[in-house]
Amino acid sequence: MGRTKNVGSIGRYGARYGAAPRKKALLIEKRMKALHRCPRCRTPGALKRISIGIWTCKKCGYKFTGGAWIPRTMLGKTFAPEELKKMGLK
Repeated sequence: MGRTKNVGSIGRYGARYGAAPRKKALLIEKRMKALHRCPRCRTPGALKRISIGIWTCKKCGYKFTGGAWIPRTMLGKTFAPEELKKMGLK
């Protein structure tokens, strides 16, 4: 490979699909692969995406649902899982 200096991991698409969709896909991929903090043990960089919307912590084994590409979305930041348990909603 080695030819993705300017385009990053989206270089695998070559000249297909147009520039704007490839740039959006690059931003989504960068946010998904970034280091995220576990909501339970607060360990940075321990989260791994299992499938769309399902995340797990490699350290404590906590499995939870979140956003498709990032573990906590803007709507999901309204209440933490611990707060929902205290309210009896989860």
